[in-house]
Amino acid sequence: MSASGGTKAIVAALAANLAIAVAKFVAFLFSGSSSMLAESVHSVADSGNQGLLLLGGKKAQREATPQHPFGYGRERYIYAFLVSIVLFTVGGMFAIYEGYEKIHDPHPIEAWYWPVGVLVFAIIAESFSFRTAIKESNEIRGTLSWTQFVKRAKAPELPVVLLEDLGALVGLVLALGGVGLALLTGNGVWDGIGTLCIGVLLIAIAIVLAAETKSLLLGEAAGVEEVEKIKAAAVDGTVVTRVIHMRTLHLGPEELLVAAKIAVEGNDTATQVADAINAAEARIREAVPIARVIYLEPDIYRPEAAK
Repeated sequence: MSASGGTKAIVAALAANLAIAVAKFVAFLFSGSSSMLAESVHSVADSGNQGLLLLGGKKAQREATPQHPFGYGRERYIYAFLVSIVLFTVGGMFAIYEGYEKIHDPHPIEAWYWPVGVLVFAIIAESFSFRTAIKESNEIRGTLSWTQFVKRAKAPELPVVLLEDLGALVGLVLALGGVGLALLTGNGVWDGIGTLCIGVLLIAIAIVLAAETKSLLLGEAAGVEEVEKIKAAAVDGTVVTRVIHMRTLHLGPEELLVAAKIAVEGNDTATQVADAINAAEARIREAVPIARVIYLEPDIYRPEAAK
Protein backbone atom coordinates (compact mmCIF):
# COMPACT_ATOMS: atom_id res chain seq x y z
CA MET A 1 0.00 0.00 0.00
CA SER A 2 1.34 3.40 -0.87
CA ALA A 3 1.89 6.14 1.59
CA SER A 4 -1.20 7.86 0.31
CA GLY A 5 -3.17 4.85 1.46
CA GLY A 6 -2.67 6.03 5.03
CA THR A 7 -0.81 2.98 6.38
CA LYS A 8 0.49 4.95 9.34
CA ALA A 9 -3.03 6.07 10.25
CA ILE A 10 -4.32 2.48 9.98
CA VAL A 11 -1.57 1.07 12.19
CA ALA A 12 -2.06 3.84 14.76
CA ALA A 13 -5.81 3.16 14.84
CA LEU A 14 -5.25 -0.60 15.13
CA ALA A 15 -2.85 -0.24 18.07
CA ALA A 16 -5.20 2.17 19.85
CA ASN A 17 -8.29 0.02 19.31
CA LEU A 18 -6.69 -3.20 20.51
CA ALA A 19 -5.56 -1.58 23.75
CA ILE A 20 -8.92 0.15 24.22
CA ALA A 21 -10.91 -3.04 23.52
CA VAL A 22 -9.10 -4.94 26.28
CA ALA A 23 -9.58 -2.08 28.74
CA LYS A 24 -13.29 -1.78 27.91
CA PHE A 25 -13.93 -5.49 28.36
CA VAL A 26 -12.27 -5.39 31.78
CA ALA A 27 -14.37 -2.37 32.74
CA PHE A 28 -17.55 -4.16 31.59
CA LEU A 29 -16.73 -7.25 33.67
CA PHE A 30 -16.30 -5.15 36.82
CA SER A 31 -19.15 -2.68 36.25
CA GLY A 32 -21.80 -4.53 34.23
CA SER A 33 -22.32 -1.39 32.10
CA SER A 34 -24.07 -2.09 28.78
CA SER A 35 -22.45 1.04 27.33
CA MET A 36 -19.06 -0.46 28.11
CA LEU A 37 -20.04 -3.76 26.48
CA ALA A 38 -21.26 -1.95 23.36
CA GLU A 39 -18.07 0.10 23.28
CA SER A 40 -16.01 -3.08 23.72
CA VAL A 41 -17.65 -4.66 20.68
CA HIS A 42 -17.20 -1.34 18.85
CA SER A 43 -13.44 -1.39 19.50
CA VAL A 44 -13.16 -5.05 18.48
CA ALA A 45 -15.03 -4.23 15.26
CA ASP A 46 -12.75 -1.26 14.63
CA SER A 47 -9.68 -3.48 15.13
CA GLY A 48 -11.11 -5.90 12.57
CA ASN A 49 -11.68 -2.94 10.26
CA GLN A 50 -8.04 -1.95 10.34
CA GLY A 51 -6.98 -5.56 9.82
CA LEU A 52 -9.17 -5.80 6.72
CA LEU A 53 -7.82 -2.51 5.34
CA LEU A 54 -4.23 -3.71 5.77
CA LEU A 55 -5.11 -7.05 4.15
CA GLY A 56 -6.79 -5.30 1.23
CA GLY A 57 -3.73 -3.09 0.72
CA LYS A 58 -1.49 -6.15 0.68
CA LYS A 59 -3.65 -8.07 -1.80
CA ALA A 60 -3.91 -5.03 -4.09
CA GLN A 61 -0.13 -5.13 -4.66
CA ARG A 62 -0.28 -8.43 -6.56
CA GLU A 63 0.96 -8.40 -10.13
CA ALA A 64 -1.50 -8.48 -13.02
CA THR A 65 -2.35 -11.89 -14.46
CA PRO A 66 -3.90 -13.03 -17.78
CA GLN A 67 -7.20 -13.46 -15.94
CA HIS A 68 -6.91 -10.04 -14.27
CA PRO A 69 -4.92 -8.02 -16.82
CA PHE A 70 -5.51 -4.70 -15.06
CA GLY A 71 -4.22 -5.96 -11.73
CA TYR A 72 -5.85 -6.10 -8.30
CA GLY A 73 -6.02 -2.44 -7.31
CA ARG A 74 -9.75 -2.66 -6.59
CA GLU A 75 -9.09 -5.12 -3.76
CA ARG A 76 -8.73 -2.03 -1.57
CA TYR A 77 -12.25 -0.92 -2.48
CA ILE A 78 -13.68 -4.37 -1.78
CA TYR A 79 -12.17 -4.58 1.69
CA ALA A 80 -13.23 -1.04 2.51
CA PHE A 81 -16.76 -2.00 1.47
CA LEU A 82 -16.62 -5.05 3.76
CA VAL A 83 -15.54 -2.79 6.60
CA SER A 84 -18.47 -0.45 6.08
CA ILE A 85 -21.11 -3.13 5.63
CA VAL A 86 -20.15 -6.05 7.83
CA LEU A 87 -18.20 -4.85 10.83
CA PHE A 88 -19.78 -1.43 11.35
CA THR A 89 -23.26 -2.86 10.92
CA VAL A 90 -22.55 -5.79 13.24
CA GLY A 91 -21.23 -3.41 15.90
CA GLY A 92 -24.16 -1.06 15.43
CA MET A 93 -26.84 -3.75 15.55
CA PHE A 94 -25.27 -5.35 18.62
CA ALA A 95 -25.22 -1.99 20.41
CA ILE A 96 -28.90 -1.37 19.58
CA TYR A 97 -29.84 -4.83 20.84
CA GLU A 98 -27.83 -4.41 24.04
CA GLY A 99 -29.30 -0.95 24.64
CA TYR A 100 -32.84 -2.27 24.15
CA GLU A 101 -32.21 -5.07 26.65
CA LYS A 102 -30.74 -2.67 29.22
CA ILE A 103 -33.68 -0.25 28.95
CA HIS A 104 -36.15 -3.10 29.51
CA ASP A 105 -34.12 -4.65 32.32
CA PRO A 106 -32.04 -1.86 33.90
CA HIS A 107 -29.61 -2.50 36.70
CA PRO A 108 -27.22 -0.17 38.51
CA ILE A 109 -23.60 0.23 37.49
CA GLU A 110 -21.11 -1.31 39.90
CA ALA A 111 -17.52 -0.17 40.48
CA TRP A 112 -18.17 3.12 38.65
CA TYR A 113 -14.49 4.06 38.58
CA TRP A 114 -13.76 1.28 36.10
CA PRO A 115 -15.96 2.47 33.24
CA VAL A 116 -15.24 6.15 33.89
CA GLY A 117 -11.48 5.60 34.05
CA VAL A 118 -11.42 3.42 30.95
CA LEU A 119 -13.58 5.82 28.95
CA VAL A 120 -11.29 8.74 29.80
CA PHE A 121 -8.26 6.62 28.79
CA ALA A 122 -10.01 5.59 25.56
CA ILE A 123 -10.85 9.19 24.66
CA ILE A 124 -7.18 10.15 25.05
CA ALA A 125 -5.97 7.16 23.00
CA GLU A 126 -8.55 7.70 20.24
CA SER A 127 -7.64 11.39 20.11
CA PHE A 128 -4.03 10.49 19.27
CA SER A 129 -5.23 8.06 16.58
CA PHE A 130 -7.61 10.68 15.16
CA ARG A 131 -4.78 13.24 15.13
CA THR A 132 -2.62 10.85 13.07
CA ALA A 133 -5.46 10.29 10.58
CA ILE A 134 -6.01 14.04 10.25
CA LYS A 135 -2.29 14.66 9.69
CA GLU A 136 -2.08 11.94 7.03
CA SER A 137 -5.21 13.25 5.30
CA ASN A 138 -4.00 16.86 5.28
CA GLU A 139 -0.97 15.78 3.22
CA ILE A 140 -3.25 14.89 0.29
CA ARG A 141 -6.47 16.80 1.03
CA GLY A 142 -5.30 20.10 -0.49
CA THR A 143 -8.01 22.76 -0.50
CA LEU A 144 -10.90 20.30 -0.23
CA SER A 145 -13.24 20.51 2.74
CA TRP A 146 -13.46 17.42 4.93
CA THR A 147 -16.81 16.48 3.40
CA GLN A 148 -15.40 16.87 -0.12
CA PHE A 149 -12.33 14.84 0.83
CA VAL A 150 -14.43 11.90 2.07
CA LYS A 151 -16.57 12.04 -1.08
CA ARG A 152 -13.75 12.45 -3.61
CA ALA A 153 -10.86 10.46 -2.14
CA LYS A 154 -9.90 7.57 -4.42
CA ALA A 155 -7.90 5.80 -1.68
CA PRO A 156 -10.57 4.44 0.69
CA GLU A 157 -8.41 3.84 3.75
CA LEU A 158 -8.10 7.38 5.07
CA PRO A 159 -11.82 8.25 4.84
CA VAL A 160 -12.62 4.96 6.59
CA VAL A 161 -10.13 5.58 9.41
CA LEU A 162 -11.22 9.21 9.75
CA LEU A 163 -14.88 8.29 10.12
CA GLU A 164 -13.98 5.37 12.39
CA ASP A 165 -11.99 7.57 14.74
CA LEU A 166 -14.60 10.32 14.68
CA GLY A 167 -17.33 7.79 15.39
CA ALA A 168 -15.24 6.25 18.16
CA LEU A 169 -14.72 9.61 19.87
CA VAL A 170 -18.40 10.54 19.64
CA GLY A 171 -19.34 7.04 20.82
CA LEU A 172 -17.05 7.37 23.83
CA VAL A 173 -18.63 10.69 24.75
CA LEU A 174 -22.08 9.09 24.45
CA ALA A 175 -20.98 6.15 26.61
CA LEU A 176 -19.50 8.50 29.20
CA GLY A 177 -22.73 10.50 29.19
CA GLY A 178 -24.85 7.37 29.61
CA VAL A 179 -22.69 6.02 32.43
CA GLY A 180 -22.55 9.44 34.12
CA LEU A 181 -26.31 9.94 34.04
CA ALA A 182 -26.87 6.39 35.28
CA LEU A 183 -24.56 7.07 38.21
CA LEU A 184 -26.08 10.48 39.00
CA THR A 185 -29.69 9.31 38.86
CA GLY A 186 -29.21 5.75 40.03
CA ASN A 187 -31.26 4.69 36.98
CA GLY A 188 -29.59 2.16 34.67
CA VAL A 189 -31.94 3.13 31.84
CA TRP A 190 -29.59 6.00 30.98
CA ASP A 191 -26.83 3.47 30.38
CA GLY A 192 -29.13 1.69 27.90
CA ILE A 193 -30.00 4.97 26.17
CA GLY A 194 -26.30 5.74 25.74
CA THR A 195 -25.84 2.28 24.23
CA LEU A 196 -28.69 2.84 21.78
CA CYS A 197 -27.15 6.12 20.68
CA ILE A 198 -23.83 4.36 20.03
CA GLY A 199 -25.62 1.81 17.83
CA VAL A 200 -27.40 4.48 15.79
CA LEU A 201 -24.10 6.32 15.34
CA LEU A 202 -22.30 3.21 14.05
CA ILE A 203 -25.06 2.38 11.58
CA ALA A 204 -25.09 5.98 10.29
CA ILE A 205 -21.33 5.80 9.67
CA ALA A 206 -21.79 2.42 7.97
CA ILE A 207 -24.34 3.92 5.56
CA VAL A 208 -22.06 6.84 4.65
CA LEU A 209 -19.04 4.60 4.06
CA ALA A 210 -21.05 2.04 2.12
CA ALA A 211 -22.34 4.72 -0.25
CA GLU A 212 -18.85 6.10 -0.89
CA THR A 213 -17.10 2.75 -1.34
CA LYS A 214 -19.93 1.49 -3.57
CA SER A 215 -19.22 4.39 -5.92
CA LEU A 216 -15.54 3.44 -6.01
CA LEU A 217 -16.40 -0.20 -6.70
CA LEU A 218 -18.64 0.76 -9.60
CA GLY A 219 -15.77 2.74 -11.10
CA GLU A 220 -15.04 6.45 -10.78
CA ALA A 221 -13.40 8.73 -13.32
CA ALA A 222 -10.34 10.84 -12.63
CA GLY A 223 -10.84 14.15 -10.90
CA VAL A 224 -11.45 17.35 -12.87
CA GLU A 225 -7.86 18.55 -12.42
CA GLU A 226 -6.39 15.24 -13.63
CA VAL A 227 -8.70 15.19 -16.67
CA GLU A 228 -7.59 18.68 -17.71
CA LYS A 229 -3.91 17.76 -17.25
CA ILE A 230 -4.36 14.65 -19.40
CA LYS A 231 -6.08 16.59 -22.19
CA ALA A 232 -3.39 19.26 -22.18
CA ALA A 233 -0.58 16.70 -22.20
CA ALA A 234 -2.09 14.67 -25.05
CA VAL A 235 -1.99 17.55 -27.54
CA ASP A 236 1.31 18.57 -29.12
CA GLY A 237 -0.13 21.15 -31.53
CA THR A 238 1.49 19.61 -34.59
CA VAL A 239 0.46 15.99 -35.15
CA VAL A 240 -2.07 15.66 -32.30
CA THR A 241 -4.29 18.71 -32.65
CA ARG A 242 -7.01 17.96 -30.10
CA VAL A 243 -8.68 15.35 -27.90
CA ILE A 244 -11.96 14.42 -29.60
CA HIS A 245 -13.33 12.60 -26.57
CA MET A 246 -11.89 10.77 -23.58
CA ARG A 247 -12.88 8.35 -20.82
CA THR A 248 -10.98 7.69 -17.59
CA LEU A 249 -11.48 5.01 -14.95
CA HIS A 250 -9.75 4.29 -11.65
CA LEU A 251 -8.51 0.68 -11.67
CA GLY A 252 -7.35 1.33 -8.12
CA PRO A 253 -6.48 4.32 -5.94
CA GLU A 254 -3.11 4.80 -7.66
CA GLU A 255 -3.85 3.37 -11.10
CA LEU A 256 -5.81 5.16 -13.79
CA LEU A 257 -7.00 3.90 -17.19
CA VAL A 258 -7.15 6.52 -19.94
CA ALA A 259 -8.91 5.86 -23.25
CA ALA A 260 -9.12 8.71 -25.75
CA LYS A 261 -9.71 9.44 -29.40
CA ILE A 262 -7.23 12.04 -30.63
CA ALA A 263 -7.34 14.14 -33.78
CA VAL A 264 -4.50 13.92 -36.31
CA GLU A 265 -4.08 15.42 -39.78
CA GLY A 266 -5.16 13.38 -42.79
CA ASN A 267 -1.80 13.68 -44.52
CA ASP A 268 0.27 12.42 -41.56
CA THR A 269 2.14 9.19 -42.16
CA ALA A 270 1.63 6.11 -40.00
CA THR A 271 5.09 6.58 -38.57
CA GLN A 272 4.35 10.18 -37.60
CA VAL A 273 1.08 9.18 -35.94
CA ALA A 274 2.70 6.27 -34.05
CA ASP A 275 5.54 8.50 -32.82
CA ALA A 276 3.05 11.19 -31.79
CA ILE A 277 0.97 8.68 -29.83
CA ASN A 278 4.05 7.37 -28.00
CA ALA A 279 5.11 10.91 -27.18
CA ALA A 280 1.59 11.79 -25.99
CA GLU A 281 1.52 8.75 -23.69
CA ALA A 282 4.85 9.80 -22.20
CA ARG A 283 3.59 13.35 -21.58
CA ILE A 284 0.39 12.07 -19.99
CA ARG A 285 2.31 9.81 -17.62
CA GLU A 286 4.59 12.68 -16.69
CA ALA A 287 1.65 15.01 -16.04
CA VAL A 288 -0.45 12.42 -14.19
CA PRO A 289 1.82 9.63 -12.87
CA ILE A 290 -1.08 7.37 -11.87
CA ALA A 291 -2.14 7.14 -15.54
CA ARG A 292 -0.70 3.64 -15.95
CA VAL A 293 -2.89 2.19 -18.73
CA ILE A 294 -3.34 4.46 -21.76
CA TYR A 295 -5.10 3.74 -25.05
CA LEU A 296 -5.05 6.48 -27.70
CA GLU A 297 -6.95 6.06 -30.95
CA PRO A 298 -6.09 8.41 -33.85
CA ASP A 299 -8.87 9.80 -36.00
CA ILE A 300 -9.69 12.71 -38.30
CA TYR A 301 -11.59 15.38 -36.44
CA ARG A 302 -15.14 15.96 -37.68
CA PRO A 303 -17.20 18.36 -35.55
CA GLU A 304 -20.47 16.53 -36.18
CA ALA A 305 -18.98 13.15 -35.14
CA ALA A 306 -17.37 14.51 -31.97
CA LYS A 307 -20.70 15.46 -30.38
